[in-house]
Amino acid sequence: MPIADDAAEDRFARFLIVLTEHLDDREISGADLAAKLFVSRSLLDRLVAATAGETTARLRRRLLLERAAYRLRTSANSVLDVAVDAGYSSNEAFTRAFQRAYGTSPRQWRASAAAFIIPAPNGVHFYPPGGLRLPGKEKAISMFLAADMIDQHIAVLGQLLDRSQTLTRDQLDAPIQINVQGIDDNPTIRSLLSRLVGQLAMWNASMASEPYDFGIEEDETIDSMRARLAAAGPAFANFVRAASEQDRLGEIFVDATCSEPNEFTFAGMVGHVLTYAAYRRTLVVGALASAGAPDVEDDPLVWFRP
Repeated sequence: MPIADDAAEDRFARFLIVLTEHLDDREISGADLAAKLFVSRSLLDRLVAATAGETTARLRRRLLLERAAYRLRTSANSVLDVAVDAGYSSNEAFTRAFQRAYGTSPRQWRASAAAFIIPAPNGVHFYPPGGLRLPGKEKAISMFLAADMIDQHIAVLGQLLDRSQTLTRDQLDAPIQINVQGIDDNPTIRSLLSRLVGQLAMWNASMASEPYDFGIEEDETIDSMRARLAAAGPAFANFVRAASEQDRLGEIFVDATCSEPNEFTFAGMVGHVLTYAAYRRTLVVGALASAGAPDVEDDPLVWFRP
């Protein structure tokens, strides 16, 4: 997707939002869309052409055709009804356009199993039932997701420590009534936070074949947790990112610090950390809210916002 600069990309994203909102408006023109973005029609056309590699009108027609193809497959609407919804005044005009795009007639395509996506230079496509799918600003590589999620976890953990700093000792040590047997006994905000930090430090020690002292987690202060997180967090995150970049998450390592040595893959270890961290963090967030602490932004949807 040819992007001129960040500003052009942002304007194009706003255009797509407006286009989505008016996809069903058969009377709207390119000038109308430009007006809603407070730009001239010529500027909008230049922006879309430079950013998307196709004209404004062609982009809109293609998205409407993709939606029409989807509706042919998933509804009992007649071809004419689908054609009208796509902005065509006649069955014949719709059939000609559909044939050019899909290489077959709407009736024949309806009975096929072909995908409704039409190849395009920009990665923008109709997304059922009524939206658009946009390409990410950066290429999303699945192997790096684990590293990004660890970064988010460490950032949220920092927020939790900040919020907990405002609580009294009694609030930090108050029992949390909802807990899962076998994961944490008699959890409190303090014990859960200490374990969340300790989990990172523990695995760092394990990968270095060094012992971990669980005693530090007994009645640990928030300042101590913050200092340990400052060291353990980046070390763990750097390891996961390096393993991801080097495609080593499937490698096996032996944890010799346990009473009996155990074998783990790096991917299994990362998954373990994130799974149990999510449980503990959820308990802490709820307990902090009950104690009157400020809200914590821990939703990955916000962290990975486009």
